Amino acid sequence: MSQSPDRDPSPAVTRSLRILDLLAEADGRPLPPAEIARTLSLAKSSTTNLIAALEDGGMLRRSPQGCTLGRRTAEIGGSYAEQFNQAREFYAVCEASEVLAGHVVQMTVLAGLDALYLARHEGRRRYRLGTPLGSRLPATLTAAGNAHLMRMSDEEIIELVGPTEPFPQLTRDSVVDLAGLLDKIRRGRRRGYTVDVNESVHGVTGIAVPLEPWTPSDPPFALGVPLPAEEADEDSVGCVAAALQDAVAQLSNPFARRTS
Repeated sequence: MSQSPDRDPSPAVTRSLRILDLLAEADGRPLPPAEIARTLSLAKSSTTNLIAALEDGGMLRRSPQGCTLGRRTAEIGGSYAEQFNQAREFYAVCEASEVLAGHVVQMTVLAGLDALYLARHEGRRRYRLGTPLGSRLPATLTAAGNAHLMRMSDEEIIELVGPTEPFPQLTRDSVVDLAGLLDKIRRGRRRGYTVDVNESVHGVTGIAVPLEPWTPSDPPFALGVPLPAEEADEDSVGCVAAALQDAVAQLSNPFARRTS
């Protein structure tokens, strides 16, 4: 008997993925099993069984307060990043940079309408700004997301994000319309890097540059640095941008290798 095209061939897998997606969207807030079942319109019994299986596999962590993502999700994310040569070289390039060695530096890919944070160099300074690995932020607001959009024409940007206008507003300084976004992107193209001043996190200025992949099968990346507002004067922003551009130049050469 042929299977209906609308029938889910692996409902348990699909429901498990929906649970993980829901936990990812919770930004670290523990979700009780009853809330998960209610939000996803799942039976409580099957939700309990799926949570138990995901917990056994390390994909989620259960506490008295509820469920959160497990460490295995981070390990899988790290493995995903490690398959790309540039991601493997990224840490050594940052550490070898006189400027970047002291800063948090983040590598992102464009995932739909979001910048997905894939790799992170922690830096040596007391500040620990930045976005947790695996997080997604709107490409319209962040410097990293804007760096991805720099590769596109104005028409491609309008087609991609236009239907979502007005854009989500994370702070009072967030750009909310296409006119403001395109103005930012055009300025970024002219100077070779993008800047996000208080748009995604109040008190933080982001600087980012696009990084083209080594091979057509790899995704394009962006590199970004978050600076505390009190340090983000014109000279500091320019210095970080120049260091990021130098990192891109090194990571764009597939024959470049860092020495230990």
